[in-house]
Amino acid sequence: MNQSDRQHRNDPETLLALHEGPIEVLGRMPWSSNGTYLVTLDAEGSRKAIYKPLRGERPLWDFPSGLYRREVAAYELSDALGWGVVPPTVLRDGPMGDGSLQLFVDADFEQHYFTVSEEARYRDDLMAICVFDLVANNTDRKSGHCLIGRDERVYAIDNGLSFHAEFKLRTVLWDYAGEDIPEPLLDDLARLSAEGLPQSLLDLLDDDEERDACRERIDLLLRGRRFPADPTGRRYPWPLV
Repeated sequence: MNQSDRQHRNDPETLLALHEGPIEVLGRMPWSSNGTYLVTLDAEGSRKAIYKPLRGERPLWDFPSGLYRREVAAYELSDALGWGVVPPTVLRDGPMGDGSLQLFVDADFEQHYFTVSEEARYRDDLMAICVFDLVANNTDRKSGHCLIGRDERVYAIDNGLSFHAEFKLRTVLWDYAGEDIPEPLLDDLARLSAEGLPQSLLDLLDDDEERDACRERIDLLLRGRRFPADPTGRRYPWPLV
């Protein structure tokens, strides 16, 4: 994948701002089931981020509390693969306590997966997000969680419902079912399998069962080398957008 357009998002100044910048809350993001806040990271307001504190999480029966840690784990996976599909995301103690802080994507919010899925220029990014979600076991990949940045790249946000040990994939990205996974993506998976998941990712998961399941999903993709299909037709999130 050509990552030149994504490099600025991981530059040292941006990461320093996420880790240490003064957080000022601008307001709550609409249509979010959990507490999700738009914040600035500098006095000028030139850098913005999305803050998801633990205190804002609604309890779930099938996931433990601390979804914000899974948001950071998703970034660590994306970074380890070298794909840059998840915006830089860090742990921060913010105005409402511990949470995740993710670089805000300046996007065209009228666009999402369903509006761009047939455009060839987005195909590589969307395929990478699809493989990423298979590895992360994303249970909530809605169409609106694929943002088209002003740099014309696709970014995957809202990754908190991921990394469960039980296979719970729910996604709208089924268009590639049965197709070969592109060789560059397989090469990156093979490299990560050989090197091992980074400790920065492993430390964010709840237990060895989740860690082993993540490794197993990588191995399954490497053996199958194709995008899987959903014979049940039920592995979709709700709402779809």
